[in-house]
Amino acid sequence: MTHSRDAVRMKGAILHSAFDNAHRSNWVRLRTLIYLRSIAALGQAAAILVGYYGFGLALNLGWCFVAVGAAAISNIVPLFIFPGNKRLSESEMLAILLFDITQLSCLLFLTGGMHNPFALLILAPVTISATALQLRSTVLVSGVAILAMTLVTWWYIPLATQSGYLLEMPEIFVFGFWTAVMIGILFLAAYARRVTSEVNAMADALVATQLALSREQKLTDLGGVVAATAHELGTPLATIKLVSGEMLDDIEDPDLRDDILLIAQQADRCRDILRSMGRAGKDDLHLRTAPIATVVQEAAEPHGTRGKTIVYHVAPLPGADERQPEIYRRPEIIHGLRNLVQNAVDFASTTVRIDITWSKDQIRVRIADDGPGYPAHVLPRLGDPFLRSRGAGDSNRQRPGYEGMGLGLFIAKTLLERSGAELSFANGREDGPGGGQPGASPGAIVESLWRHDEIALSPRDGRIALGLNRQIETP
Repeated sequence: MTHSRDAVRMKGAILHSAFDNAHRSNWVRLRTLIYLRSIAALGQAAAILVGYYGFGLALNLGWCFVAVGAAAISNIVPLFIFPGNKRLSESEMLAILLFDITQLSCLLFLTGGMHNPFALLILAPVTISATALQLRSTVLVSGVAILAMTLVTWWYIPLATQSGYLLEMPEIFVFGFWTAVMIGILFLAAYARRVTSEVNAMADALVATQLALSREQKLTDLGGVVAATAHELGTPLATIKLVSGEMLDDIEDPDLRDDILLIAQQADRCRDILRSMGRAGKDDLHLRTAPIATVVQEAAEPHGTRGKTIVYHVAPLPGADERQPEIYRRPEIIHGLRNLVQNAVDFASTTVRIDITWSKDQIRVRIADDGPGYPAHVLPRLGDPFLRSRGAGDSNRQRPGYEGMGLGLFIAKTLLERSGAELSFANGREDGPGGGQPGASPGAIVESLWRHDEIALSPRDGRIALGLNRQIETP
């Protein structure tokens, strides 16, 4: 239960930071936005000058450069107020994007409205909002952009040449352009937000995976220090015990005998403490590897007392060696299998079955439960992080109080694939494929398949002398 509770606390902390979208906008530096907006302002000025002098357009240069100057001033002022490495907050980012939409709309009003092909640039602030801000901010920015583009479609200063020739498209083309811009705003906002959300979710889940692996590695290292301590102190304590016993036979003074007896008792106490602590030791070279069933049982042990029966079936496949493969006790294998067992125990009605089989070339661990199985619509996406929203789905009705996000399966899948495993998820059926065979179950099934050379020792390596235990250096 301790491992389970620690995993839940770790997931909760990560999910809290992963879904705290109010800090997403803090990823954007003020200097970066100033740089991009400066390029936009220079582009607007260049387009106005080329249109006026190159193509002879009758533009109101004064008002046009007032609009461009407003953008330039809004870029320069923050440089004197904030440091260059400032990260923009949600409200600051929203204010800047709304200003950009307003400024661009004013410029379009002065230069032909929707008859100006540069009206397409309204998509820029909408896309930035979708990738950096929360949903409500993106909806607001998109709504303001749609309203602004609709207004400049009907109210604008016509675009004409200096000779008086009016440059206007037919109304049907203007309507088509307006429709295309509206669709572009909605589609790009939705598309960019969807992609960004998935990228952010994957990044958060990978952080969670790294934390899980780091935690398991630290526990392994700590166990190694304990094992080394127990090993190194065992001989001196045994010597103290032996000498104190001999002294008790030679000394008749009651006070001295009591002192010697106390020394012997404390030596026994130290031995017992180190023995109990040393059970977690994993750095001894003899414990760097273990039979596959031992490693799987160690991974499942924290969930063995949670009210569900865990049944193990260990057997070689036809033609394989009867001896169990000796595999490396890697933290990613133990933690990954532990997450799979936890998921099975969470959903099982009464029993979880773990089948451990091996052939000449492969090692297979199959975990099946007698629960309801995976939902059909979720099965193809199992292993993706943040698979469902909080408080939603059938799993929460089956497990009241459980917030299923798919993060546990993602961590397990990532860690086990890192060790070379191939994972597959399926639902069993009593009358379907596998029915009547060992491990057949109507519930959820997950299989992990490794090649021997990925995690197991070869028979030759398993027989060589290990040598002395490595010296553990502490900082």
